[in-house]
Amino acid sequence: MPEWDRTRTIIAAFYETYNELGYGYLESVYRDALAIELRARGMQAQCEMPVRVFYKQHGVGLFRADMIVDDRVIVELRAGAVLGPTDKRQLVNYLRATTLDVGLLLHYGPDPKFYRLVSPRVLRADES
Repeated sequence: MPEWDRTRTIIAAFYETYNELGYGYLESVYRDALAIELRARGMQAQCEMPVRVFYKQHGVGLFRADMIVDDRVIVELRAGAVLGPTDKRQLVNYLRATTLDVGLLLHYGPDPKFYRLVSPRVLRADES
């Protein structure tokens, strides 16, 4: 599993922030708290990082990842009561647009949950 130790540390920081803050804040509150916690654990956490989408070497779009940790893992946060049907798909698309192999979807909902996703590019390489 790519980035196993790094994602375990991020997930531990997620639960630390959730246990301290609980449910009900805006996503930006959780993002900032998570960044503080990750930095305290010796990780680099860059928030609202712009990522460009390319089509045949042409820039066709720009999105902002909630967080990129250690230039290795994309982290997307959600703070609503439930995850939407496109939340995981959005993270997959973010992975496809970058060279990063792993993403985490962290849900600061009534019951905290996380999803660890691996880039489709890595999965295809594993099939070879």
